[in-house]
Amino acid sequence: MPGIRNIFCRYEKKYLASADAAEAFLRCISPHIRPDPFGKTRICNCYYDTPDHLLIRRSLEKPRYKEKLRLRCYGVPTDDSPAFAEVKKKYDGVVYKRRLSLPYRQATEFLAGGDAGPDSQIAREIRWMLGFYPSLSPKLALHYERNAYYAVDDEELRITIDRDIRFRTSDLDLRTGIDGEPLLGQDLRLLELKIAGAMPLWLASALDECRIFPTTFSKYGEAYLRLLRQTDDSLLKIAGGSVYV
Repeated sequence: MPGIRNIFCRYEKKYLASADAAEAFLRCISPHIRPDPFGKTRICNCYYDTPDHLLIRRSLEKPRYKEKLRLRCYGVPTDDSPAFAEVKKKYDGVVYKRRLSLPYRQATEFLAGGDAGPDSQIAREIRWMLGFYPSLSPKLALHYERNAYYAVDDEELRITIDRDIRFRTSDLDLRTGIDGEPLLGQDLRLLELKIAGAMPLWLASALDECRIFPTTFSKYGEAYLRLLRQTDDSLLKIAGGSVYV
């Protein structure tokens, strides 16, 4: 069984599917997978960005290189709950994620620049990002329920299924709960495959059998464009108003 890691290098493939299709997919692949250490859990994220949302705007422009900064917790945190300050980068289709584990309150202080934090390579990378981008601060909270699995014959291969995705742009302290605006319909699921190498045949066959097709859906990107639609439709020149970028 894979343990908790702080450094990742992999391909991430995303799929939108109905609840029924997602259940059928899990039945198809059940001989090949096991629940990972987190199993069923609630993911609570807070995304950091500049005052003009530079990071997400660049991401929606389909660049060869893009990066994000976020704070992640598993469940609604308290001051002392484990939290992860994460830098997530994508270059030529490969995702690189590096994260620093701290108690929630200390993590928020570190990301605000008010705490020196630990002396580690990942901490230095996060400090560099905080210094490079002007005025990075919390901009959007995202919450969702996740079921996570790993492949029996390849612990590097992970499969996650997210539902009840919600977001908000006010009251961004993750300790305050999971209230927010729904991002997807109740019948939709977001599947993600996290793969270090080639996709195994049993997995490709299950996707084909269940008629689940790839997309490049971005939770933060969709929430950002939703906000633009609510303020001024003329701003939706970004990616033609679509999050599928």
